[in-house]
Amino acid sequence: MWMVMAVLSAVFAAATSILAKCGIRHTDSDVATAIRTGYVLIFAWLMVLIKGSYTSIGAIDGKSLLFIVLSGLATGASWICFYKGLSLGDVNKVVAIDKSSTIITILLAIVLFNETNHLQIKLISTFLISVGIFLMIEKKSNGRTVESNKWLIYGFLSAIFASLTSILAKIGIANVDSTLATAIRTVVVLLMAWLIVFLKKKSNLVKNIDRKEMLFLVLSAIATLMSWLCYYYAISNGIVSIVVPIDKLSIVGVVVFSYIFFREKLSKKALFGLISLIIGTLLMTIAG
Repeated sequence: MWMVMAVLSAVFAAATSILAKCGIRHTDSDVATAIRTGYVLIFAWLMVLIKGSYTSIGAIDGKSLLFIVLSGLATGASWICFYKGLSLGDVNKVVAIDKSSTIITILLAIVLFNETNHLQIKLISTFLISVGIFLMIEKKSNGRTVESNKWLIYGFLSAIFASLTSILAKIGIANVDSTLATAIRTVVVLLMAWLIVFLKKKSNLVKNIDRKEMLFLVLSAIATLMSWLCYYYAISNGIVSIVVPIDKLSIVGVVVFSYIFFREKLSKKALFGLISLIIGTLLMTIAG
């Protein structure tokens, strides 16, 4: 079941990136992140109420709560960087860099959680994933060197924080219902997102958001929540070094959808990179 949930997480994650890109064409990325998080929070706590897991809030120990909060902070930082990069670069390229979090997470999972079964295959898989991500990274040739490099920086920062999110979440939700942990984390992300908006004095931009883009932000929030619920169920019940690569296969859906909706094409080099990334991920699942 946890592997099925990991696959569903990848599907919803792909939808999230495409819907979010549609929602930030004319909307500031920080404002969009804050608004999306608000909707995610509503849907997350609605799921908690439906499931009835709110009754176990009092049973959460201090250590679990601390790591859930830290995971939320890492998630917030990752989101802010990711959607900023998304607003500056092509979807399939930004997402490819974001997937480099897989490499960091796998190595940390091996060290911290002793997930060393089939270690040789895992290391080979990590190498193939690394090569794939490297080949898929291509700078935008829009004549604006400084601006075109920014999405690259934000993409890598997003990957680092996303890796920390997975590791901290694994520790924090060991004895906590994954739905409840997701809802609590979302509160932290929301506070962080709106704090960024107010610190940057962008709150006045909220009223100017296009209705169509607002709809895409809401749909993106729903897809995000579904991806989260599936992902954290999988990560709390499965093997981190297997769940994370499967989730990162969302890049396949992103590539397909970005071509359909944004006409973003892959070069031969990037295509080989995508194939290498997929093979590495499949090997990783076999190793598990």
